[in-house]
Amino acid sequence: MSELAITVIGRDRPGIVADVAEVLARLGANLTDSTMTRLRGHFAMTLICVGPAAADVEAALSPLAADGQLLATVRAVTPDGAAAPAGEPYVLAVHGADRMGIVAAMTRVLTDAGGNVTDLSTRLTGSLYVVVAEVDLPPGTFDEVAGRLALAAAELGVGVSLRPADTDLL
Repeated sequence: MSELAITVIGRDRPGIVADVAEVLARLGANLTDSTMTRLRGHFAMTLICVGPAAADVEAALSPLAADGQLLATVRAVTPDGAAAPAGEPYVLAVHGADRMGIVAAMTRVLTDAGGNVTDLSTRLTGSLYVVVAEVDLPPGTFDEVAGRLALAAAELGVGVSLRPADTDLL
């Protein structure tokens, strides 16, 4: 059994998720982790599955991309194995007028503190830009990170909040 990372991107249309999931199910691939979203009319999905060889999955997905509207890629990946402690989970929210560098500045603060972004979404609605991220921070760093995020947000002219994640919901 291979562990595979699969991406599917292209112009959105109804049925892409069902089509991909059906191909994988027919091959006996077990979908273990996935994320999917629409980005301004474009579909983007990334998933991890365990199953047949990468070449077999590529061949089975190729008809979905035959018309040139979708691009599917398949890559074998190494299973995680034993994971080091991930840190303490938090939710970061940033909102304000759209401007260049918001994600770069905020994620740099997290990275410099030893944090890790585990999920991130951004959305532009009119002139309002919103970032929501799940992050893991090293124990005992919350106050320092929150202060640095507040300084970075003030420089950018945006609002920021950092709160503990409700681990029952993650």
